[in-house]
Amino acid sequence: MFQKVPCGLSGPQRQGLGLALALLLLLGAGPLLGAARSPTFTIGLVGPWRCDPVLSRALPELAASLAIRAVNRDPSISPAYRYDYTVLDQDCRTGRGLAGFARLERRASGFVGPLNPGYCAAAGLLAESWDKPLVSWACPDPEPGRRRRRRRRERTHPAFATFARPTPSAAAVLLRVLEHFGWARVAVVSSEQELWVETARELTDGLRRRGLPVSLLLTAESGTGAGARAQAQPEAAAAHVLNRIRQMDGVRVVVMCMHSVLVGGEDQQLFLQQVDRMQMADGRYVFIPYDTIHYSLPYRNASYPVLAGNARLRRSYDAVLTITMDSKDKDFHQVLGEVLEKNEIRTSLRPTQVSPLFGTIYNAIYFLAKATDSAYQGSRWVTGTNIAQHTSGMEFEGFNQALQTDKDGTIIADYVVLDTDGMGSQLKATHSVNMATGALKYLGTNIHFPQGSVPGTDADCWFDSKEVCTAGLDPMFVLLVFTMVSGVILICGATIYSFRKRFLKPHRSTGPNKIILKLDDLAFINAQLSRKRLNNENETSVLGRSVSDLKSPKTPKHSISGKSLTAATPDTSNVAIYEGDWVWLKRIRNGKFTEVKPLTKTVFSKCVDRLWTAPELLRDSNLEQKGTFYGDVYSFSIIIQELIVRGPPFSMLDLSPNDIVKKVQKPPPLCRPSVSPDLAPMECIQIMKQCWSEQPERRTNFDQIFDQFKNINKGKKTNIIDSMLRMLEQYSSNLEDLIKERTEELEIEKQKTEQLLTQMLPPSVAQALKRGVPVEPEHFEQVTIYFSDIVGFTTISAMSDPIEVVDLLNNLYTLFDAIIGSHDVYKVETIGDAYMVASGLPTRNGNRHAAEIANMSLDILSSMGTFKMRHMPEVPVRIRIGLHSGPCVAGVVGLTMPRYCLFGDTVNTASRMESTGLPYRIHLNESTVTVLKNLNLGYKVELRGKTELKGKGFEDTFWLVGREGFNKPLPTPPNLLPGASNHGLNLEEVPLERRQKLMKARNMK
Repeated sequence: MFQKVPCGLSGPQRQGLGLALALLLLLGAGPLLGAARSPTFTIGLVGPWRCDPVLSRALPELAASLAIRAVNRDPSISPAYRYDYTVLDQDCRTGRGLAGFARLERRASGFVGPLNPGYCAAAGLLAESWDKPLVSWACPDPEPGRRRRRRRRERTHPAFATFARPTPSAAAVLLRVLEHFGWARVAVVSSEQELWVETARELTDGLRRRGLPVSLLLTAESGTGAGARAQAQPEAAAAHVLNRIRQMDGVRVVVMCMHSVLVGGEDQQLFLQQVDRMQMADGRYVFIPYDTIHYSLPYRNASYPVLAGNARLRRSYDAVLTITMDSKDKDFHQVLGEVLEKNEIRTSLRPTQVSPLFGTIYNAIYFLAKATDSAYQGSRWVTGTNIAQHTSGMEFEGFNQALQTDKDGTIIADYVVLDTDGMGSQLKATHSVNMATGALKYLGTNIHFPQGSVPGTDADCWFDSKEVCTAGLDPMFVLLVFTMVSGVILICGATIYSFRKRFLKPHRSTGPNKIILKLDDLAFINAQLSRKRLNNENETSVLGRSVSDLKSPKTPKHSISGKSLTAATPDTSNVAIYEGDWVWLKRIRNGKFTEVKPLTKTVFSKCVDRLWTAPELLRDSNLEQKGTFYGDVYSFSIIIQELIVRGPPFSMLDLSPNDIVKKVQKPPPLCRPSVSPDLAPMECIQIMKQCWSEQPERRTNFDQIFDQFKNINKGKKTNIIDSMLRMLEQYSSNLEDLIKERTEELEIEKQKTEQLLTQMLPPSVAQALKRGVPVEPEHFEQVTIYFSDIVGFTTISAMSDPIEVVDLLNNLYTLFDAIIGSHDVYKVETIGDAYMVASGLPTRNGNRHAAEIANMSLDILSSMGTFKMRHMPEVPVRIRIGLHSGPCVAGVVGLTMPRYCLFGDTVNTASRMESTGLPYRIHLNESTVTVLKNLNLGYKVELRGKTELKGKGFEDTFWLVGREGFNKPLPTPPNLLPGASNHGLNLEEVPLERRQKLMKARNMK
């Protein structure tokens, strides 16, 4: 009799249990004590086992039961606990998975999982609060800031005191490989499943914390739409992600966070097939599956049918490096086969159909049981924290490898790097990864990079935590470049300063733009005016006249008398005229500047019209005399208004200058000139309004004004010649844009035409025809030709409208065209219901032509099991397939609508094989069977017997019924009644109304 107890006990509970045991010893209750020493320790296996079909093939129930039986039989484990398991299925969505985990406190004593890194942190906190161990290979490494010191042995430990890792960190393993090959720039790609999205994010964060420049690309967020649209168009989403990788600078490695295609991952298969379509498997990039790091993938004498049966996938997998746990003597398939032979577990699946994650589950459960036993033997107290602290120094036999932990509790396991040659379906080990030392060892087999092109390498500083890496450059090199650039700037600055001082300084005192005036440039005048005349004279006498009046050689009327303009000297007067403008000079004695006298200030303040003065200056007389940059900007805005309206400031307001100044000085309302938008470009008006803003700090500075006007004028002057040139340049620019646009449209149409041409003819033939080169007929030694037709097509046509027949053939051939895209074949033509395909031409592929056609035939036949006609879904559509291998001659026939045609006895024989075949059957000639057997790829062939072939007599023919690893269902061939024809359709399968239509058509004949 056993009692299940949780492993975590509080302090009072522990004390109470100790007192109870002491009392039992005193009372001599030996039998009862023996029962109390064997409680059940239940291990909960947490994961989305049902909603993920690939994970379900790991058989978690059987893996857990096998591990628990091995633990309970292990003599090195103390019998203090009896171990049991329970499979705790989780939802595939992160939120619901976390909600389900929060309800598991009383379901188990310890947990293996979760598999979703998205809620590992929350699960760790829950397990820590429950004081129960949490063992997971999928949870990421803790952040540097979230580490704490263990109380015992002073070792670093993740943020969660009850967490332990049963395998080496996958990110650490990946980093060792990247560092060995010098690949720092990484792009992480994930499928749309939340488990892999979270895995990709955690992996990206982990690599970035180690200093690598990593980019995260989620397939679910790609494409023109959101995740739902990407799910509807997985090829488009993969193409979008790959295009983004192309645009990135210097990416070496693409890490694929999704189920491996070798264990049934369809997302990775679609992604890698798109890699081949976009010709990215050319050696520029290395693609690494992430999930294979978590388990031991078989590679010794192991062949993967998914690579053998898909030429496109096989070519792209040549650019893939697979990292997986090494299995030493026996691989996963061999060990699992022995377990099944001993009937330790039972399953209908073959060992090759079971995911190697089975072994990881087994090892994780064994790891937790050994840690629990180590905690019990070390301290007699079994809690989550205690178990996590007793993971060091353990040794145990894993599923197909021996495992041990070091003094820090880190699991020690070796990994291996696998590669393919782009031709076969087997993986070869090239390097081993020793996680104890972090070193990679060459195993004697070179990595086969596509086209012999090896990806470039990055700077070593990316992998050195003590160095700062600046875009992959040496910091000393960056400092040297910075010093050199700074020196060049200083030299240029000194040169410009010397030039300005030597050559531009003389121009300050000469020419029309001089700013340094000499005595010869000034005409000093005697300005001894009486105060009475100055104060009583009408404002129009001096200030009311424009400056142009003073520029006139004649003395202006109502102005200063001619006597006042008599000549004077600099010693007797400080008022002068320079080019018609009045100039007041301030004498500086002994280099000291003194304040302007109030009387002089009053006189000259009236000589400056305040209509250009900013409002904040009008309110502060001291500030008005000094002036500000913002005030100058306001004055500039009034000048813009003058230029736009061709009139004085505020000319559109029926107010006197004094009233305007008062309104500007004391708003509200805000008083500004009113300018019509049609008098100037809107940009100019906007600049003007920004410059007269009431708040000075909101006004545009002169540098910004200059840039804005430069943009308006496009950096050119505005005279007539420049305007004409600008118009011509604009026209030329527009013409260039138009030509560029038309050229792009022409290029797009050209690509469409070339694509259509390559769909009608082989690319090599199409290129020759485009160049005008005659295409000579070509002889091919060995090809395989495929023929198929629809059984009873004549009867179906008689019962259908013409548009329905066209719709049927279009749907059927569209299905066939999609299937042949995954195989190395060439579609020759379609005639009515006949579909003709060949392999081995126009591009020779050795002896794989028969395998490519056989794989395509199995896929086509499998798809016919679910194909339905839209107008007669109850009538089955059955096809007959005939194959034959042999020599052939191919060439282009005709000038109008040229066709690529095949000639020879092989074509005729393949047609005879189709016509003498049976519904839902693949009819083979002996020549094709011989080639398939030589390939030794596991094709299943049955002897049909002697068959009469027109023009050849009787020959042995065969049926192709399957291939090892081909798991798609095939339709069951119908039983033919005695005397029935294999060409016709059984009328009992035809609906009554269609049957009547057929009889009516026959009676009309």
